[in-house]
Amino acid sequence: MGILWSILIGGLIGWAAGAITKRDIPYGILGNIIAGIVGANLGMWIFGAWGPRLGGFALIPALVGAIILVLVTSAVLRAIKK
Repeated sequence: MGILWSILIGGLIGWAAGAITKRDIPYGILGNIIAGIVGANLGMWIFGAWGPRLGGFALIPALVGAIILVLVTSAVLRAIKK
């Protein structure tokens, strides 16, 4: 049950990061889940695990990390398209 909870929270974090930055994450729901989980781990690695926790993620650093990941990914994809 823990892995499903992490996938759900990771997807919500990825969706929120995409909504905040107003950038589409490739591959839809799967992309949101991946961006949320990878971004959450990135954020907690950079900023630490402080603040409220849900599904194994510290929400504030996880959201900031996911936002950073979405911005970097969209910039790289935009540079590749040109």
